[in-house]
Order: sequence, then structure tokens, then C-alpha cells
Amino acid sequence: MGTIVDADVGFAVKRTSRSLVPPASATPRETLRLSVIDRVAGLRHLVRSLHVFAAGGDKKRQQATATPAKALREALGKALVDYYPFAGRFVVVDAEGGGETRVACTGEGAWFVEANAACSLEEARHLDHPMLIPKEQLLPEPSPDVNPLDMPLMMQVTEFSCGGFVVGLISVHTIADGLGAGQFINTVAAYARGATSATPKPVWARDVIPDPPKMPAPPPRLDLLDLRYFTADLSPDHIGKVKARYLESTGQRCSAFDVCVARTWQARVRALRLPDPAAPVHVCFFANTRHLLPAAATAGFYGNCFYTVKATRASGEVAAADVVDVVRAIRDAKARLGADFARWAAGGFDRDPYELTFTYDSLFVSDWTRLGFLEADYGWGTPTHVLPFSYHPFMAVAVIGAPPKPKPGARIMTMCVQEQHLPEFQEQMMSQQAA
Repeated sequence: MGTIVDADVGFAVKRTSRSLVPPASATPRETLRLSVIDRVAGLRHLVRSLHVFAAGGDKKRQQATATPAKALREALGKALVDYYPFAGRFVVVDAEGGGETRVACTGEGAWFVEANAACSLEEARHLDHPMLIPKEQLLPEPSPDVNPLDMPLMMQVTEFSCGGFVVGLISVHTIADGLGAGQFINTVAAYARGATSATPKPVWARDVIPDPPKMPAPPPRLDLLDLRYFTADLSPDHIGKVKARYLESTGQRCSAFDVCVARTWQARVRALRLPDPAAPVHVCFFANTRHLLPAAATAGFYGNCFYTVKATRASGEVAAADVVDVVRAIRDAKARLGADFARWAAGGFDRDPYELTFTYDSLFVSDWTRLGFLEADYGWGTPTHVLPFSYHPFMAVAVIGAPPKPKPGARIMTMCVQEQHLPEFQEQMMSQQAA
């Protein structure tokens, strides 16, 4: 099936099987409409991630299922009965009238790849940065017969010589947000551990999402920004100190997320050194809005259900501020979520807030710590490391995750500055740790 060898390290990954995994039993054949949020053009992209699992867990079950790949393949087929749209294909209807993307529930299945690595996870440093095995070897090769953007889900299970394994996932954001994808993956994990039904029961219910009148708008500009990658870890002690200072200053509590966003935004603004201190800079993040919709309709909902929260300040203000004041700006933006979402649902915006503007003065933040991926247990225990690759060349991005176990704290993975701003951004991120 083909072997890939990294010339510098010598580790080989061999893909041994490629096939479709259909639902384990009959599923409805229908074409489903997507919500207005699902259909946002910017969400029609591939979300890639690697999930690292050390050897361990339930030995009896492992002996019964033989291999992680076998266990996950069987569990995936069961989960696709409950989440049968993941086994379908995206189609465009009424192409002459502008077209609308829908999901054709064909039951064809998700793409599944099995592979072996000629090393242990320890030899590969548990895929800590910098990775000793290129991510392309551990993510599934797309099916040769289907456009990757038409297939909701692809999975690769790579088994290592130590008994550990890596699950490489590729999904299309159109069908699920991070919480929805995490819910699906935890259902696969539950079936792998022996569950007999899905909990919670998945709900399609895309009509629960408001569908306000849409104002005509030009397509978003997607200028290539030529961004550079950088990763920094924030210790629990550092995060705790900022949270304590915020509490002392305001009498209110803030979260580790608030601290991570504030630190990254301020470091980036300082690194950019914009000549006009009055020039506005923005930080945007994606907030779950399930709690703003009827609870009965959204229990088990796995579609896109979020709103883009934006904080805007003058660049000079952000650069010179105490971090407590930057945290306050983040929290002020979060406090507007309910009112802004209700205003959007009522058609109260001239410009659709989901049609984002991607410019170098904006930082987009994604939080992967609360989506459920860190809790997924296929029978070998929870992952020691989850690596998201939510980066786009037109979008300055910071992804908040966790360092590899057992290291505590937060890991901030960024692709948000150009080459000329990278050294100062690195210096700012590292110096803030010492502050």
C-alpha cells in the first residue's frame, strides 16, 4: 500500500488498508438541509487533528478486539448508524439558482485507513513539537474517487511498535462544530469500550438555528498572509497569577481561556508595532450558543452552533495595557454574546456577522480544550496529546490546547505573524511567562 520514510529520522509509516466503513445497519436514505450557519462559505474546509494514545487501558477488551484499528473500525460503523449523515456526501442542489449545499445520506460510509509505524511513540516523542513524523503520514490519504470536501469524515489509525496508536481525523466543518465533532468521536469511543447505544442521542434539528434575512454581501477577501508557526506553553502558575490579579482588580473571576487570549493578543499587537497607535486591532473567537436556544431541541445537537465574538481596541492601548485590562476587554466582548446573538437572529445587522473579514489586524482564536477530544477513551485510556491543525494561509490563528501529558498548563499553537514579526512575537510570548 506504500511506505513513507522520513529521511532525517528514518521512521517509516506504512498504510496497510484503505476502505470505506459504512453504517453497521440500515440508515435512512434522505437529503438533509443544512442550517444557515453550516452553509457559511468559510466553514467549507477540512479540519485536521492527531490524537495520540499510549499503550494501556483495558487489557481484556484489547485482547478481545486484537488491535486499535480493528476496535475503532468496528466502533465507527456502529456510530455511523446514529450519525448517519457522516456516512453521506455533500451535494449542491439548484446549481443554476446559486446552489445550496446539502447532505445526501447515501450510507456510502466514512473513509478509513489503517497504518503501522516502525517506531515507538516514545521514539517519536509522542509527537511533541517539533514533530519527528510529518503529520501528512498520520492523517488519512483521501479517497481517490471523492473530493475530500464532499466526504464528511476520514480517519486513519496508525499503530506504533509500543502498542500505542495515533488517530488522524479529517472532517468538514460544514457538518459539525468542534463540540459536535467531539460528541461524535466520544460516541465512537463509547462503542469501542462496549457501549450498546449512543449517549447523548444525536439530533440533526438544523431548523432550530435561526435563519434571519441575509443581507447581500461581497465574498470575503482571502489574501495570503504568509504566516509562520510558533508554539508556546503557559504554566498553571502563570495563568493562576493573572487570574488572581484580575480578581483582585475587578472582584470578578476570569478563565484560563481569557488569560491565554489576552496574552496572545497583546504579544501579537506588540510584535506588529503598528505605526498608528489609534489603528484598531481585533481578536475574534467562536462561542458556543447552544444555551441560547431551546434546551429540548439542542440536547445532542451536533451541527454548527456558535457565534463569533469580537473585541476591538486601539493598537496602542492593547500594547501599553496591563494584562488585566486586556482580559477585561475579552470578558466585555463575551458579555455581549447573548444580546448580539439575539440581535442577529432577529435580523438586526446590516452585515452578516458570520461573513468574517480576514485581515492582518485580526487574530482568530480557537479553543480545543473543552470540545471533548481530551476525554475520548477507546479502551486504551484518554489521549496523551491532541494536535489540532486549524490553520489557513489567509487567517491569523491561535489554537488553545493542552501540552502532552503529564505536563500541565495550556499550549498555544499559533500561525499568526509574518516572518518579520516572528522574533518579537516569540520574545513577547516567552517574556510574559516570566512576568
